[in-house]
Amino acid sequence: MGPTKLVLFVSVENSNRSQMAEAFARMHAGDGFEAASSGSRPSGRVNPRAVEYMREVGYDLTTHTSKPLDQFNGQKVEVAVTLLRNIHGVAPVGELDGDEIGFLAGKVAEIKRLR
Repeated sequence: MGPTKLVLFVSVENSNRSQMAEAFARMHAGDGFEAASSGSRPSGRVNPRAVEYMREVGYDLTTHTSKPLDQFNGQKVEVAVTLLRNIHGVAPVGELDGDEIGFLAGKVAEIKRLR
């Protein structure tokens, strides 16, 4: 099997939607994929309601943490998925560096202003 491909779910706070998306990807993606999540302005905590909802479907979200986007600097990311209330996006990325992280964080902020 080839190298593992990283799918990164990006939101603003990385406390709810992106955490749940990461969990569902881990549950259903299968071999060859790794899922992670991050936020442009992470809250520092995972929403207790998200923990409760995921527990109902058999996933323990208590092991997750709210992570900053720059934590993935230098990592090869196959696809970044942005998750905001009404607007979602998917983009192939490649290796993340400071420019891509700034671009993704800017896109999250831009999309948030548009809604």
